[in-house]
Amino acid sequence: MTNTPGVLTGATAELALALTLAAARATGAAEARLRAGRWHGFDTTGDLGIELGGATFGIVGMGRIGRRYAELVRPLAGELLYFNRSPAPEAERELGASRVELGELLSRADVVSLHLPGGEETAGTIADAELARMRSNAILVNTARGSLVDSEALAAALEEGRIGAAGLDVYEREPEVPARLLAAPNCALLPHVGSATVRAREGMANLVADAVLAALDGERPPNRIA
Repeated sequence: MTNTPGVLTGATAELALALTLAAARATGAAEARLRAGRWHGFDTTGDLGIELGGATFGIVGMGRIGRRYAELVRPLAGELLYFNRSPAPEAERELGASRVELGELLSRADVVSLHLPGGEETAGTIADAELARMRSNAILVNTARGSLVDSEALAAALEEGRIGAAGLDVYEREPEVPARLLAAPNCALLPHVGSATVRAREGMANLVADAVLAALDGERPPNRIA
């Protein structure tokens, strides 16, 4: 078994940025209202979103995708925090990122973007206790694995206004999307399209072809994981 590392880094990080912006400005809800004919003109008090200039961004998982997301948001960020099992000295030196514990990141960040692998070790990384530590206007973004977030806990936090917004591309039991998330306020949702760019998908296909050809030639395939 092999995988296709690297080629979807840019695509997924850019989608995380798109969801960050969509959640901050509630673009999905505004567009839906416009398309349904429920927009009645400019309103000085309506559709008030969150500006991200000078915000504190918290990145949970500073791997390839987390690092690229950090590069993309650096021009916006007032402060860049990250949580990772090991230090990321290049991100600290080149981007001014500060490594902190998860609890501190959650309590300080205006935007929390998840970039961890799936599996038992990371399941439920964001649940009731973690959501309770987040700021009331904070945005949670997940383009990594659905298992990282307790959907019911997140829906409750959004319903009760305990966090500001969320942007999700992945879910615990795909393709099922929890009904409470579908109905939750300030929640931007996409159908797992993080790698859905021509460049990324072509790159993935090329890596798969290289692995197949290597196996047929009796060689060890590149990027083998099992």
